[in-house]
Amino acid sequence: MDLVKEFDKLNVIIKFIITFFFDPIVAAIYRILKGRVIIGILWFVTGGVFFIGWFIDLVHVLLYNKYKLLV
Repeated sequence: MDLVKEFDKLNVIIKFIITFFFDPIVAAIYRILKGRVIIGILWFVTGGVFFIGWFIDLVHVLLYNKYKLLV
């Protein structure tokens, strides 16, 4: 859970860049560490649910500075 807390503390610009380039990997690990294993695996295998989830994560990082969808 320490990784989740550290990720939550990141600056919005850095988090946006990480989300833009590596969302299926980073968001999958984030969701798995938060206890949502099935969703995390689905996120990783489908590339952020066929990039729809990737786009939603980008918007949520910009607006709320955190992942909100399925976490």
